[in-house]
Amino acid sequence: MSPTTRRDFLKTGLAAGAMAAAGTLPLGATTRTATDTVVLGRSKVGVTRLAFGTGTDSGAVQVALGQQEFTRLIHYAYDRGIRFFETAEAYQTPGMLGEALKGLPRDSYTLMSKVSTFHQGTDARAKFDELRRISQTEYFDIMLLHWQHTADWPETTKRWQDGILEAQRSGVIRTHGASVHGLPALRQMPGTQWLDVGLIRINHNGARMDGPTYEDTNHPDNVSEVVDHIHQLKKEGLGVIGMKLCGGGQFQNSHDDRAKAMNFAFRNAGVDCATVGFKSTQEIDEAISNMNRALA
Repeated sequence: MSPTTRRDFLKTGLAAGAMAAAGTLPLGATTRTATDTVVLGRSKVGVTRLAFGTGTDSGAVQVALGQQEFTRLIHYAYDRGIRFFETAEAYQTPGMLGEALKGLPRDSYTLMSKVSTFHQGTDARAKFDELRRISQTEYFDIMLLHWQHTADWPETTKRWQDGILEAQRSGVIRTHGASVHGLPALRQMPGTQWLDVGLIRINHNGARMDGPTYEDTNHPDNVSEVVDHIHQLKKEGLGVIGMKLCGGGQFQNSHDDRAKAMNFAFRNAGVDCATVGFKSTQEIDEAISNMNRALA
């Protein structure tokens, strides 16, 4: 391994200092919280356990806030210790999120995006450059293949897999993975060596979770299989991020279900972290509280 440069040392120090200022805990701390830092498996990328998701109804909920209120919400989350933010090419929010994060130290937060793989004839490098311009960032910490929903996705996305690896070599992307919808796609994740990170739907009663097809409906009978796949992925060294903890909005009026979903994701499924879409400071505070209780 090459010696640590002064620049690397300063960057690491800035990031650590920012995390400490936000009240996060060092790796190995005995008390786990929503805002301490965990490493996503073999990716070696550190994230806070709670991520701010910006794709509620494909981002329409966040867009409805307007840029000023959205920026205020992002800064509120940042000040509360959330340093993991996620968006996607298919959402309405990448530009808004980039604008909201301007001025915050880039080394103090983790940015995840997702690329749509249905583009025909699109150069992968040009696409990632476009996404960086829209998100106003030099690099993405995590890039996922978005909405993989068929059993043959490990083969049909080879071009994008190679493009992501090339982008990693040039420093445009730090690590990579996929988000899946439906059991046919999820069943392909274990054993797929290309993966470092998986974004998987998980909650306690199967609301908007994976079933026999990618259809976006409720599948309570398949929850145990999803949990088994998550456990296997963890054994294989992947970092696992949970999504749909609020049942795609079905738990909007049920604090009890939101708390149960958070508890199930961490205690039963064993995800490393989770992303939740927010539209208010109250939702941020509640999610932090629910996750802290789930981790206790």
